[in-house]
Amino acid sequence: MENKTKILIVDDHQLVLQGIICSLKEVGDFDVVTSNNCDDAFQLIKQHQKTHPFQLLFTDLSFDNTTDETNLDGGEELIKAIKNNEFDIKIAVITGHTETNRVYNVISNLNPNAYLLKSKCDATEIGFAVQKMLANDYYYTHEIHQKIMRRNIVQIQMDDVAVQILKELPNYPKISNLEGVITKADDTPIKLRSIETKLCNLRADLNAKNNTDLVLKAKELGIID
Repeated sequence: MENKTKILIVDDHQLVLQGIICSLKEVGDFDVVTSNNCDDAFQLIKQHQKTHPFQLLFTDLSFDNTTDETNLDGGEELIKAIKNNEFDIKIAVITGHTETNRVYNVISNLNPNAYLLKSKCDATEIGFAVQKMLANDYYYTHEIHQKIMRRNIVQIQMDDVAVQILKELPNYPKISNLEGVITKADDTPIKLRSIETKLCNLRADLNAKNNTDLVLKAKELGIID
């Protein structure tokens, strides 16, 4: 008889664990194990590697139950440890974190097989993510997919002059004061009209209502600190 797909769920909230378990029961017959911290989860993965290894992992990113003795204090550290040890397990992030820069960094640096949002995730979506992961494919929930696409477009279009403008904009009450501050790579000052054109394009690219909104969106995207 074929073995059941073995899944490990890691979250420090019992209601979340139960919710994911219930969703998984709706879409298939799985061997499900839970853990409420990343250290224990990593040990479980290690212990079962040679006998009956986990095939899928669902983990949150943030954990409130970490202490000074905790080695892996969040989902990102857990994923890094798994990848550093080359464990063959497909990884799904299931979290409340939607900040574009964090999402972008997690996906770019850790390459999880799936990224789901707790608030918008139901049994159908979890089942779809499981199917994709078992097929060695990737699945990002719609909102996350849109954020990554947007971030990639902005990354391509964002040059040094644009970053300069976004960084300096909060320091000057009038756009005209940016003339002489914003420079090309050879330190040649950029004229006011060119700065205004660049700002207009940036507002369109980031769908910003005004310059204040533009700076806020640039920070949310991680373009500036």
